[in-house]
Amino acid sequence: MGPSSFLWNFTKKFVTAGLVTLTVSDRYASVVPVRGASMSPTFNPKTGSLMRDFSDDYVLVEKICLQEYKFSHGDVVVFCSPLNHKERHIKRIVALPGEWFGTRHNHDVLKIPEGHCWVEGDNAATSEDSNSFGPIPLGLVRGRVTHVVWPLQRIGAVKSTPPERLSL
Repeated sequence: MGPSSFLWNFTKKFVTAGLVTLTVSDRYASVVPVRGASMSPTFNPKTGSLMRDFSDDYVLVEKICLQEYKFSHGDVVVFCSPLNHKERHIKRIVALPGEWFGTRHNHDVLKIPEGHCWVEGDNAATSEDSNSFGPIPLGLVRGRVTHVVWPLQRIGAVKSTPPERLSL
């Protein structure tokens, strides 16, 4: 009776911890890796080094903002690609629903439809963003990035203002 009781208690605790973790990750917050250089220097400032696989930033994504889709200019968000819903992207919101916006590449002026936002990467040269696939439905947004949690030397809050752009 001793070993089976121990196994049963361990299983109950393990399943409970798993369900709590899954609930928190799904509803409130999660940690995700940032891949690539499209948000450099905000994330992955040294992408391209020999240690590329070990230099990815990991960020905290809060999901409470999804209850009312309350976003601001400069918020960094995680969203599903409108072209492939299995892909996740991390970009900065530069225009909100109902606003007029001048695109960076072809200098068109367009009105962002209700229920959508315009997102761009901080590193325009390597970013696949709204300039590639247009306004993003807010329903594809999975959360707002609030903090870098890894690597240790980069831990801190994420600024809601983009870094200075270099003029060409």
